[in-house]
Amino acid sequence: MSITTPPLATNSAGQAQQGTAGSSIANSSATSLSTNEFLQLMMDELQNQNPLNPSSSSPTQYLTELAQMTAVEQQTNTAQNTQAAAQTQAVSQAVSLIGDSVTYIDQTTGAKVTGTVNSVQITSSGPTLTVGGVSAIPLSIITNVAGAGSGSASGGAGTTGTSSSTGTTVASSPTTASSGVAA
Repeated sequence: MSITTPPLATNSAGQAQQGTAGSSIANSSATSLSTNEFLQLMMDELQNQNPLNPSSSSPTQYLTELAQMTAVEQQTNTAQNTQAAAQTQAVSQAVSLIGDSVTYIDQTTGAKVTGTVNSVQITSSGPTLTVGGVSAIPLSIITNVAGAGSGSASGGAGTTGTSSSTGTTVASSPTTASSGVAA
């Protein structure tokens, strides 16, 4: 008589895996260590090694690995900060176009279209414009920008609004004299 255990989970390839309830079947981060995990492993090994026969062939191996992890962490932080600054700059540029006349290439017809920027939508993929009632115009297809017809400074007169992470609209309000825009 044989007893079979039904599979409790499947792996990423859809294959059945055996296990018991409450036990971990797989570790998704098995190939990478955080800085804290690395430091904990290093301290455990240093505390438990035989001082007369160290396990490492090179005494500076840990310091080298720690320096490499620190460098990678700093590069990651720099990349994230640069991305955030670029996104903030794109939103600022888009908001400054409210009230201006712009020309863009229509992606469906290929024709040049000119109109006034009415509002800006902040989406997860970056800011888009509403030009002459047509929404979702990305900044990347704008080919020409002319100042506002009323002779005001670039950025349009009376732009107001706020922006946040996604889905926010910054609209033009010609009767409002406020020029503060929170980005």
